[in-house]
Amino acid sequence: MTPIIDAVDLLKRYDQFTAVDGVSFHVNAGECYGFLGPNGAGKTTIIRMIYGFSPVTSGSLRVFGLDLQEQWREIRARIGVCQQHNALDPDLSVEENLLVFAGYFLMDSGEARARTEELLDFFALAGKRNAKVMELSGGLARRLTVARALINRPDLVILDEPTTGLDPQSRHQLWDKLQELRRSGITLLLTTHYMEEASRLCNRLMIIDHGKILVEGSPEELVVQHAGDSVVEVEGVDERLKQFLLREKVRHDITDRRIVIYANNSVSEQIRSRFCTSRCTFRTAGLEDVFLHLTGRELRE
Repeated sequence: MTPIIDAVDLLKRYDQFTAVDGVSFHVNAGECYGFLGPNGAGKTTIIRMIYGFSPVTSGSLRVFGLDLQEQWREIRARIGVCQQHNALDPDLSVEENLLVFAGYFLMDSGEARARTEELLDFFALAGKRNAKVMELSGGLARRLTVARALINRPDLVILDEPTTGLDPQSRHQLWDKLQELRRSGITLLLTTHYMEEASRLCNRLMIIDHGKILVEGSPEELVVQHAGDSVVEVEGVDERLKQFLLREKVRHDITDRRIVIYANNSVSEQIRSRFCTSRCTFRTAGLEDVFLHLTGRELRE
C-alpha cells in the first residue's frame, strides 16, 4: 500500500543553516504519526514542506503517492492544516469562518452549508454559531480551528501543536475528537510538546533534534527500548552509585543535583536496597523520560 507521506533524505537549508538534515520517514493511511522535539528541532519546517508552504531544498517528498513539486494543487486539495497559531478571522462569526473557508475549496453553497452544520455538531459548536471569534474561550477557538481544517473532507490532517495553552478539560475534549477522526480513517500528522498527548494519540512517532531523527517507533516501543521499566531519581550525586551504574552499564543521566536512572525492575530494587539512604523517587518510565534522555535536560535558547 502506498504511504500517505513518503519522505526520503529530506533536506531544508536557509542560507548556511540546515533546519532539516537528511530525514526519511513514511506515514501510513489511517494512523496518527507524531513529531516530538525541542523548539527549533525542525518539526514545523518538515510539516511546512509537506503542505507546500516551504520548498524542499533536496530529497524526495511524495504525498498520496504524488510528487509535491509537480502536483501540489491536487495534494493541497486533500490536506487540512491546523496551524500552531490562531489564524481564524476575528471579524467573522464561528459559522462564517467555516463557510468562507469552504469557498477556498470551490464548494457550492449547499455543500458548504451542509459540511458546516456537520462540523458544528461534531465539535459541539452549534450553540456558538453566531459568536465572534474573540468571544470564544481558548478551547472553543481551537475546536473551531480544527473544524475549519476539516471543511474540505481531507484525507490527511496536519496538526501543529493543536492543544498548546488549553486547560486540561479542553485538551481532553479535543483529544477525544481527534481519536474519533483517526477511527474514521483520517490520517493525522501531529506535532506536540505534550508527552501524554503523543502517547495517547500516536500510533508511531519520531523524536527529532537538530534536524535529524534520533528514534522512531510506537510510544510503547520507545519507552521499553530507551527508558526501561522504571525510573529512579536519586537526590545528590553518590560516587558509589555512579560506579555501580557504569559497571552494570545502566542508562542514566547526571545533573548537578541528582542522578536519573533508567532501569529494569530488578536493577531498581538493587538501587533501592543499596544506595537509597537519602531521598529517592521511584516511578514507571514514560515517553517524557525517553525524550529527556535523548535530547538532554539543559535549557536552550
